[in-house]
Order: sequence, then C-alpha cells, then structure tokens
Amino acid sequence: MNDQNAPTRSIDNSTAMAAVQRSLGKRNRAERRFRFFGIASIGIALALLMVLFWTIISSALPAFTETSIDLEITLPADEIDPQGSGDPAVIGDANFPKYIKRAMYSLFPEVTKRRDKKQLAGLISPGAAFKLREHAMSDPSLVGTTIVLRVPMSDDVDQFKKGQITADIPESDRRISDKQIAWVQTLTDMGLVHQGFNKTFFTAGDSREPELAGIWGAIMGSIFTMIITLALSFPIGVASAVYLEEFAPKNRLSDIIEVNINNLAAVPSIVFGLLGLAVFLNFAGLPRSAPLVGGMVLALMTLPTVIIASRAALKSVPPSIREAALGLGASKAQAVAHHVVPLALPGMLTGAIIGMARALGETAPLLMIGMVAFIVDFPGNFTDPATVLPVQIYLWADAPERAFIERSSATTLVLLCFLIMMNGLAVILRKRFERRW
Repeated sequence: MNDQNAPTRSIDNSTAMAAVQRSLGKRNRAERRFRFFGIASIGIALALLMVLFWTIISSALPAFTETSIDLEITLPADEIDPQGSGDPAVIGDANFPKYIKRAMYSLFPEVTKRRDKKQLAGLISPGAAFKLREHAMSDPSLVGTTIVLRVPMSDDVDQFKKGQITADIPESDRRISDKQIAWVQTLTDMGLVHQGFNKTFFTAGDSREPELAGIWGAIMGSIFTMIITLALSFPIGVASAVYLEEFAPKNRLSDIIEVNINNLAAVPSIVFGLLGLAVFLNFAGLPRSAPLVGGMVLALMTLPTVIIASRAALKSVPPSIREAALGLGASKAQAVAHHVVPLALPGMLTGAIIGMARALGETAPLLMIGMVAFIVDFPGNFTDPATVLPVQIYLWADAPERAFIERSSATTLVLLCFLIMMNGLAVILRKRFERRW
C-alpha cells in the first residue's frame, strides 16, 4: 500500500518544490526591481542636484572677477588744495570725477564731440572717483603729482570682457556701443585693462552700480540676526523641552501644548513675519529693518524645531540613567540637570543648528519687517538698519542689470557654503559631545 502511494507523494513534493521555486523567483525579481527603482531614484536625485549646483556655480563664477583699468591721473594742487593745508577734509571736497574724465580723454585726444566724450567717460565706473578720493585723502602728499591708479570699469564693459555681451549682437540690443567696444579693445591692446579677483564683492555693501555692489553688509546683518535668534531660541527651547518632557504633568493641557508646538513647526514662515510686524513693530515700536527684530521673528519660527528636537533627545536617554541618579539620592532636578541633559545635549545642539540653518535661509518673514530696504552702510549693532543674505539675493535677482544676476548667484553660493558649514558643525558637535552607554 505504501509503495503504491510513493509515486503520488513524489509528484506532490515535486509540484510543491516547483511552486516554491516559482514563488522565490517572483520574490527575487520583485526585490531586484525594488532595488533598481531605489538606486534609480537616488541617481536621479543626485543628477538633479548636480544640475542645480552646476547652474548656480556657472552663473556665479563671473561675479568673482572684475575688470579694471590703470589710469594716469593728475591731481592739480591749485584745484584740490589751493592753500596747501594737507587737510583731508579740504581734499575730499575736490571734484575727483573731473580728474578721472581728464585721464580718459588724454588717452583718446581725437575724441572731441560731447556725446562721444560722454560715452568714453561711461567706460569707467562711478566708483573710480570715490576710490581716487579715498586714495588722495589717505595720502595728502599725492596732491600736485601724477599717479597711476587702478580703478574699476563699468558693469557694461565688465560684462563685455567676460563674454556676456558680444559684438555680434545688434548695437540697438546691447548697452555698450560699437565705439565703446572699439575703445575697450584699444585700451586692452595698450595693456591698461586687467581682470582679477573681485575683492569688492566680499568687502563692500549694496550699491546701485553692480560693479560696486558687495555682500559684506548682508553678511554682517545675517551674523547679527543669527546671534539674536540663537540667544533666544536655544535656551527657551531647551528649557521648554525639559519642562514638558521631565516635569510637566501628563494631562489635557500638556497634550494641547504638545499638539500646538507640533502644528507651529508647520506654519508658513510668512505668518511669523506678520506676527513680528504686528507685535514688535506696530505695538512695541522697535526699529524697522533691524537685526534685533529679525532675530526675534526668526527665534519664534525656530522655537518649535528646537523644542521638538530637544524632546526627542531627552526621550533617547535610557530610563536607567534617571533611575540610577534617583536611587543614589539625587532629586528630580539634580538627575535631569546633571545626568539627563548632558547626555541629551548632542541632539539638542543638532536640532538648534538645523533650526538656525533653516532660519538663515528665510526671506519671507524678514520682508514683512522691512529688511528688504536698500542698505548701503554696514550695521554696527543690533538696532542698525541691515539686510541679510537671502533678502540680498531677492533684491539682486529682481534687478534689470545682468551683472546683478550673476551676483545673486554668487551670493546664493556663499549662502550654501554657510549652510553646509552649519550642518557640518552640527555633525562635529554631535560627535564631540556624544556619550555611549
């Protein structure tokens, strides 16, 4: 009887094994497809990220160079300092743009028509006169002599030398004329035109002239704003997280507070700007466009992120740490302050820096409190008018001159570098203060 059933069992076993093999093959193919789609998704994301970075970098690179010219400038003593006092205040009142124009006219004596002279003088940036003025005021002994000074050329010439404006474009469609292009070529052949690193971009404030515009004022405004943001959001956020996680009773009120904190983390940033406009400016009367107000607004926006990250860091501390401290006679406050918080500190710092990195890139709330104003001077304290890097990008991206477009890309690159540094600092702090148990 058993011998008669043996072939049947063998057939059943082979059928089952074949079904298992088909099932395994189907599952393996599904896993391979899933792995392929995952790798493809990562590859597409990296490719798009590379395209984004390449677009920003290629647009930003021209902003890091400037076009300048060496001019032989005569500073007549009878016009600049008739009394020979050597007083910088007297020297500063002289008509320095006239001496820049004279130097240019001397290079092209054949240019005699008024319109042509105006175009010739337009090859030089208005900032050349300010540079000459500062040079003469810093060294009064130069008055009455002839000096060679390297001064910036106009943004149109700069764009032409960088290849952004080409001569094959019809003259009516470009901002530099055929005559000006010929003069620039002549100056280049004479060895007077140079291209070098654009220090002005990193040392100057905002300007109506692209070749004179810089980001140092925006950097200082961002630093002052971030100091206020960190000084308010970190201690308040950590203290709130410690109370809610370690001391607050678990009741309906604490549940409502927790839900509201989570909801605030998803509120659009412009709402915080409206809140700052209504409370800090209209009600409290604080100064507009000040890093103090900007930092307070960004601190409100950052607080939910800091609180949530700090609570998550506190939850990650094993209960045995608390129980051991309490078992040795420590009070609840001592156990939290001396044992729990130090162990949770890396996560708290990481959350604070990530929140700060988000705040550094915000524009909408700062527009609402007036930090979109045209600010030339550098802020000296927390109440001086200032702007920040994201707002500076917004202002320059809306400008009609192409030179401002490349400067907005360069500022974006600088802002990305700041964000990468802040995220790198978060990783370093986490590794530095991390403890294992």
